[in-house]
Amino acid sequence: MEEKLMTGMAHLGLPTADVDKTVHFYKQLGFEVDWQGTKDQSIFLKNGDCVIEIYQGEHPALADGSWDHVSLSTPDIEAVYSYTKSLGYEALEGKICQLPFYSNGVRYFTILGPNHEKVEFSQKL
Repeated sequence: MEEKLMTGMAHLGLPTADVDKTVHFYKQLGFEVDWQGTKDQSIFLKNGDCVIEIYQGEHPALADGSWDHVSLSTPDIEAVYSYTKSLGYEALEGKICQLPFYSNGVRYFTILGPNHEKVEFSQKL
């Protein structure tokens, strides 16, 4: 990989059974709301360069290691998608998806790593 396709961590995804309680906890630790959609959408909290996506999980683990995914930032989601496919990884979603997060939305897809961890690639639009 010659060009730099990933530019850093975009966020960590944390499913929860109680969004309000989880947001309150992280606000006590100095996090502030970076973006919030409707009640059913994700809430992104930020503290410095650390961003956590809090979202309602149907069955959150509520155990050690309950983070759901790590998301890596990219300036070119199409290039990363092609690159990961060339390595033999398939997007769990089957394609590049888009959500109306932040002012112009985000495009993303997710693959599984060697330990069955979810690695999401995200491009803010």
